[in-house]
Amino acid sequence: MDMTIPHALVKASQKIADYDDGRTIDFFCSEQLSATYAQEQHAVWLRMTPQPRPSFNPELLRDLGTYCRLLGETQGSVQCRGVEHPVEYAVLASATPHVFNLGGDLALFMRLIEAGDRAGLTQYGRACVEVLYSNYRGHGLPILTISLVQGECLGGGFEAALSSDIIVAERSSRFGFPEILFNLFPGMGAYSFLERRIGQKLTEELISGGKIHSADDMLRLGVVDVVVDDGEGESAVDAHIRGNRRSRNGLTGIARARRRVRGVEFEELMDVVRIWVDAALNLTSRDLKLMQRLVNRQNDLEVAHGVH
Repeated sequence: MDMTIPHALVKASQKIADYDDGRTIDFFCSEQLSATYAQEQHAVWLRMTPQPRPSFNPELLRDLGTYCRLLGETQGSVQCRGVEHPVEYAVLASATPHVFNLGGDLALFMRLIEAGDRAGLTQYGRACVEVLYSNYRGHGLPILTISLVQGECLGGGFEAALSSDIIVAERSSRFGFPEILFNLFPGMGAYSFLERRIGQKLTEELISGGKIHSADDMLRLGVVDVVVDDGEGESAVDAHIRGNRRSRNGLTGIARARRRVRGVEFEELMDVVRIWVDAALNLTSRDLKLMQRLVNRQNDLEVAHGVH
């Protein structure tokens, strides 16, 4: 790639822009992320592969931050072998079968809570909202963002999906905020992003209910924009991009206007993170035992779906 990569990003970028098949370009790679540029779509596709479980561990958040900075520095185009390619869409997806993302690093939360580590919890929350806010504002570029959900989309994973302009989901996908089950709430954007989509009443019902919802349920509520049969997610994203090619400029303008009129500000997200930290440090030993049960369920889900 002809792009200049800041020295701090070089270590995390193992492969920089090689043509794979004449249609895609490797844009950014790390152990937990892969990103490619699809030339016909003018889209960057980011796929998450977090380890050891599909949740937002600190290393994944670091890599996501690197990706966000790198994408923002493209100034809306990717250069490869002397050819400039426009970036018009950024797609967030998962490479983990049957799982979009299970949410926050609960094992880390437990350690930090037991240690009374307010700074550590706040630092984790800030790393989350920095990534989500970058995606929410289109990485500072005149682009549209899309979340493609294929499988379990829970807690922080749901928050990540909500940070995009458009959410496409395969029919077997499931959505929910399980945090209330251990006496907490999702504190990295759920309230802010959902309230703008569906209003206060439904937002609080979803956050406080602790229930798991189908993709069709989310479509009816107006949370998800498109639902398609399993295996058709990528084709649906492609169809959306192709079908709106002539009106993309107008749609991008609408997205920018929406952010201005009903926008979420970074400081709002951080204020909620601080409220979340206060609530986390008030959890009892019984609450933490319930959190551990959810970690065990996540581990069981990995085994059931063959996640390694």
